[in-house]
Amino acid sequence: MVCAKCESKLAKIITPDTWRDGARSTTGGGGRKLNENKAISGNKLRYSPYSTNFHKCKICKQSLHQAGAHYCQGCAYKLGICALCGKKILDTANYKQSAV
Repeated sequence: MVCAKCESKLAKIITPDTWRDGARSTTGGGGRKLNENKAISGNKLRYSPYSTNFHKCKICKQSLHQAGAHYCQGCAYKLGICALCGKKILDTANYKQSAV
């Protein structure tokens, strides 16, 4: 779960989504640049499986796969918070969630 403010921090894919309106990786409307080499100008927050300095979830101490995240997806969904900033998104008081 990611809030609207943190959606801009998510990585963009290399191939454009031309068939879908409102896609983040389209070439028109400020999405991505034409003739841009993503290997050179790639996002520094991109996930690298070869690095050894992975962040850990602040709640369960599980290794994170999302760059820039502070909470794993399981904990973020269970608490109804944004995985990147920790802002409350959803009220989970009346949800039936198991602790498994």
